[in-house]
Amino acid sequence: MRPSVMRSAAQLLRRRSYSSASGQQERKVAILGAAGGIGQPLSLLMKLNPLVSSLSLYDIAATPGVAADVSHINSPALAKGFMGDDQLAEALDGADLVIIPAGVPRKPGMTRDDLFNINAGIVKNLCTAIAKYCPNALVNMISNPVNSTVPIAAEVFKKAGTYDEKRLFGVTTLDVVRARTFYAGKANVPVNAVDVPVVGGHAGITILPLFSQATPSTNALSAEEIKALTKRTQDGGTEVVEAKAGKGSATLSMAYAGAVFGDACLKGLNGVPDIVECSYVQSTVTELPFFASKVRLGKNGVEEVLGLGQLTEFEKEGLEALKGELKSSIEKGVAFANAS
Repeated sequence: MRPSVMRSAAQLLRRRSYSSASGQQERKVAILGAAGGIGQPLSLLMKLNPLVSSLSLYDIAATPGVAADVSHINSPALAKGFMGDDQLAEALDGADLVIIPAGVPRKPGMTRDDLFNINAGIVKNLCTAIAKYCPNALVNMISNPVNSTVPIAAEVFKKAGTYDEKRLFGVTTLDVVRARTFYAGKANVPVNAVDVPVVGGHAGITILPLFSQATPSTNALSAEEIKALTKRTQDGGTEVVEAKAGKGSATLSMAYAGAVFGDACLKGLNGVPDIVECSYVQSTVTELPFFASKVRLGKNGVEEVLGLGQLTEFEKEGLEALKGELKSSIEKGVAFANAS
């Protein structure tokens, strides 16, 4: 790959290009589940990030090959693969940011309970190790169902005495990415200039895009078009699963979204001002203990959880409609974490 092509690929990760690596503090990023469908492209994208000095790739199998592959890319991050329980400690030691795409993807016919029953245990075990080997790291949770796995992680960290609500994030960036893309197409505006906050959770009706707050704003969309855009954003994962005919889920777009949010976290750690992204975090924005909204990032992780702003009647209805399901998902995660 020519250097100019590599730079272009890196710059696509954000509307603003990456910060310069010169003079930045060295940062270690660990990806847990690095050999999977999301993990491999995510590893590639984080290898391209000049804010990363050390890239630790962990999975139960195949990570030495993934690490060898991405290590040949002429970017500064040093990549190393780790495999199996006995190498997890070394993979995590000294990490500033841990990104977790580990677990099984959603497949056709798979219920949320099916997904939960497999991934909840994986997340619990990995978070137990994080609490032991890198308790001060920022943790970006991608493993689904995020509405439940973030509360699981919080409970594990509480039990270990390491919980800091400012350092735990559910990655909901893919919902934002989809909302931006779908809105730009309907509003006929340049997609790179679009921003759409997405609040609530990260599954089905708990995903609430606030198109009334989209920028650039437009009066060209009818109420029915807004409703259809909302439904498409909520069903974006299903759209990809069906399009892949049972042979995969939204791995590439999720890897991109994970890299965007990981980059934002690194910028915040490095003191870059005014880094704001949507994320599923501990929150008092609603009566629910976890909720996705705009979050200002900084040197300690969450610097400020921002409010919802003014909502339309349609958005207010969506907010009330999502609360029951999101509450149930949170309680399910907490119960699982405390069951043993």
